[in-house]
Amino acid sequence: MDVGLLLLRVIVGLLLAGHGAQKLFGWFGGNGIQGFTGWLASMGFHPARAWALLAGACEFAGGLLFALGLFSPLGSLAIGASMVMAISRVHWPKIWASEGGIELALINLSAVTAVGIAGPGAISLDRVLGTPLSSILSLIGVVIVLVVWIVGHVNSAARQARKAESS
Repeated sequence: MDVGLLLLRVIVGLLLAGHGAQKLFGWFGGNGIQGFTGWLASMGFHPARAWALLAGACEFAGGLLFALGLFSPLGSLAIGASMVMAISRVHWPKIWASEGGIELALINLSAVTAVGIAGPGAISLDRVLGTPLSSILSLIGVVIVLVVWIVGHVNSAARQARKAESS
């Protein structure tokens, strides 16, 4: 089981860290913070640069923490918040990734949730360093994810109302 958790953490964590690096630094063919900020602004996120930095940091730092199994469940929570926002504001209501849907974000959310609940396993820096965080942190994280989701929906509803008024 520990080897399975390690494989899941490393693959998902490093890919998500890379995805965050595309947004923050323009690595791996990404558009960097300027491009990501512009894209978020075009979707109605304000202040767009703050949202861009937050999303990129959640994916980059969260992915690294998740891959290393360090300060669990912070990596899961950071990634989870980013995936919930991506699902609710970018990909919903489509399902399949080939159509721009929730498929990949939901898979990522499921993986980090499962590891967040199960723990990082014996082959992790938390185990080596003895740095596990309490389950209270998990509860706080769930509340944060829900708040992010609610704020995303409230902002989306407000934006749609303004759009309807201006039409």
